[in-house]
Amino acid sequence: MSPPAAVDRGTLNRRIAALALPALVVLAAEPLYVLVDTAVVGHLGRIPLAAVAVGGTVMSVAVWFGTLMAYGTTGRAARRFGAGDRTAAVAEGVQASWLALATGALLVLLAQLFATPVTRVLAADPAAAEAAAQWLRIAALGIPGLLLAAAGNGWMRGVQDTRRPLYFVLGANVLSAVLCPLLVYPAGWGLIGSAVANVVAQSLTGGLFLWAIIRERAPLRPSPAVIVRQLVLGRDLLIRGAAFQACWLSATAVAARFGVAAVGAHQIGLQLWFFCALALDAVAIAAQSLVGAALGAGDGSAAREVARRVTAVGAVAGVGFAALAAAGAGVVPGWFTGDQAVHEQAAIVWPWFVGMLPFAGVVYALDGVLIGAGDVGYLRTMTLAAALVGFLPAIWLAYALDWGLSGVWFGLALFTLIRLVFLLVRWRGARWAVLGATR
Repeated sequence: MSPPAAVDRGTLNRRIAALALPALVVLAAEPLYVLVDTAVVGHLGRIPLAAVAVGGTVMSVAVWFGTLMAYGTTGRAARRFGAGDRTAAVAEGVQASWLALATGALLVLLAQLFATPVTRVLAADPAAAEAAAQWLRIAALGIPGLLLAAAGNGWMRGVQDTRRPLYFVLGANVLSAVLCPLLVYPAGWGLIGSAVANVVAQSLTGGLFLWAIIRERAPLRPSPAVIVRQLVLGRDLLIRGAAFQACWLSATAVAARFGVAAVGAHQIGLQLWFFCALALDAVAIAAQSLVGAALGAGDGSAAREVARRVTAVGAVAGVGFAALAAAGAGVVPGWFTGDQAVHEQAAIVWPWFVGMLPFAGVVYALDGVLIGAGDVGYLRTMTLAAALVGFLPAIWLAYALDWGLSGVWFGLALFTLIRLVFLLVRWRGARWAVLGATR
């Protein structure tokens, strides 16, 4: 696929869909596999299930690093691709792959050294902690593959190839979903079988992306200068991500102070919010690729048109999710629990959840626009500002004044709206649309 030029709206919409839909499947594949893994292990008993929950929580740190790596690589590769230099775009992937291998090796080493103390902190039951440490030491061996896949997704999205990642990720996860129950039950490996299946899926996926980049025949020698620039970009994304984590943890901590039913309802709403965010991220990925390519080609008008279209698509998607959530208000909480007290608390959360979704659709789309443009320093600063000036004061005020879940979700809504205002201000200006193969 060639870099973007001026195209009509229908063609641009089709290009957005062609990038977003395969990306959505890739984004959903890992969480769906985790659900299968959890269901398989859950039949072994309470201790193995707790072990996977604890070990999976620790492994989510590696997934977070992978997401940052993928997003950081997409924008840089897209600019090179838009400038007509596919080799340089792939070279960004080569350097990201070296960074993935180095980071992966470090995380594997840390997992072997600290699995026991970390799982003891997270699991109150000694048996669950020991089982979690055993699972984690094996599952961590797949981290280099996981990060290689993230780097591969990044550069392939940058060159507007989202079909091969779809085949790589989906194929490996389907294989592992079949392998997991076989190793756990007929092979008699139990919890260890789950860990091995994880390693197989992640290593196979990483190997496929490594094979793809070798086939591009780009120079494979590491370039410290490029890796350092990628680390600077990753640093800003890491700080931004830390602000998000602080907000989610604070929201859960405050919700827990309003009782068991309140925190249960909050958890249902928050997990559904994360699910919607996952789907909306597919639009953001299309924005990253198309905006980066347009700016790399020196076409600011095309970049702005892409920004307008993905924002419209994000808004429509957000409204669609809001309509579905509103229709399911009396049904969906029952999928998670039969506890009537939780249902009553969920009824407090639901209007906030539904009302935030249309705005979230625009926020995620514009996030993708600025990441594609490489304007991550602004994203970092505005996310910190929204968290420190808006969300955190609101959430702790809600606790002090006993506002209950309405106060917690008011804080989340305020966090979303402040980010929306910052993003719209930046989008309407010219400073994000820096032209050229590099920012």
